Amino acid sequence: MRPALVAEYRKLVSTRMWWVLLLALAAYLAFIGGVLGFTLVYAPQDQGGVTLHGVDAATAIYSLTNGIGYVFPLVIGSLAMTTEFRHRTITQSLLVEPRRGVLLGAKLLATVPVGLLYGVVATVAVVATSAPFLAFAGDGAYLTDPAVLQVLLLSVVVTALWAVIGVAFGSVLTNQVAAIVVILAFTQLVEPIARLALGAFSGFDQAAKFLPGAAADGLVGASYLSSYAGGAADLLPRWAALLVMLGYAAVLALVGLFTTLRRDIG
Repeated sequence: MRPALVAEYRKLVSTRMWWVLLLALAAYLAFIGGVLGFTLVYAPQDQGGVTLHGVDAATAIYSLTNGIGYVFPLVIGSLAMTTEFRHRTITQSLLVEPRRGVLLGAKLLATVPVGLLYGVVATVAVVATSAPFLAFAGDGAYLTDPAVLQVLLLSVVVTALWAVIGVAFGSVLTNQVAAIVVILAFTQLVEPIARLALGAFSGFDQAAKFLPGAAADGLVGASYLSSYAGGAADLLPRWAALLVMLGYAAVLALVGLFTTLRRDIG
């Protein structure tokens, strides 16, 4: 297992794509964090009867690492799998490691350190641009508050989980272009709209908690999107959110293992 893990990690970091996406993630979250920090301080909005301030404002903005940034680890994770099929290197990979379950497991684990790095960079980018507004013109940045520190730490962990889910998804949908399009459409349009739509109807609001992005917000313990519907009370408890995210990764990986990797590849 160890040789396969080292090989897959080297494959992942030997191309420029991982650090290009990392730079894009940092720039994107730095910009959005700064804009929302400025907006929250200088033009506070009443969000469905809930005005964000104090610790709630800080955690809501800092949770953007997951709230809008999770598309990047998903993409880099999917590339770890789909690139093999796009460039037809999957045959050579299987000749070196014919145990297909081991190959998939190595790819899943190899993305963890990269996902953690993405999480650290994304969290630092959000805090760097939003905390000054909160500190000097708002109620405070709360960077020493235990609840805020927990949100920051779990944002990093969740980002790594997203990278793992990306690999699992790429094992199911191996067409690289199609996988990226689906990820972009789902994260930027489908799930945000579904969460707001389901949350507006009694009886369906509970189902919204189990959508992947909502589950990740539950693990983080804060969500800017959920603040429109009443705050973190509308999220799953952390233990349940962790199980849901692990469930998504496990189900997708098993589907990929017993479909894509079970077929003859040549």
